[in-house]
Amino acid sequence: MTNTTASTPAASFGLLILRIVVGAVFAAHGAQKIFEFTIPGTIGSFSDMGVPLPEVAAPVVAFVELIGGILLILGLFARPIGVLLAVDMIVALIAVHLPAGLWVGEGGYEFVAVLGAAALALAFTGAGRLSLDGAFLRGRVPAWMS
Repeated sequence: MTNTTASTPAASFGLLILRIVVGAVFAAHGAQKIFEFTIPGTIGSFSDMGVPLPEVAAPVVAFVELIGGILLILGLFARPIGVLLAVDMIVALIAVHLPAGLWVGEGGYEFVAVLGAAALALAFTGAGRLSLDGAFLRGRVPAWMS
């Protein structure tokens, strides 16, 4: 099955831009959790925010964001990565940001909502033609993965 979602040059470039920007933001946030805050610091933050099982959630979220962001930039396994990142943002929205309202400056959910929606859009559309999925994996993996 061929990915026809990005069949026009404009759609292909649109998906490329979306993947690069969203992937870079996720990768930066994952790197921040791992290298700046450190995993123990992120566990502490998750615990303070009331995230369930912070010892498990913190490293999982940090590495999903870092590796998932990099894979989005490359356009590799965009559909499953998009789902994982969207779930990450839904949990962040519900567990942390929803009670603070919409505005990010007040700890609200606007930023995680946009990131989650963008990740979900990539899960539905795939990476497009200008991607490693499009270049190397077409026809070699199930369509839902690329």
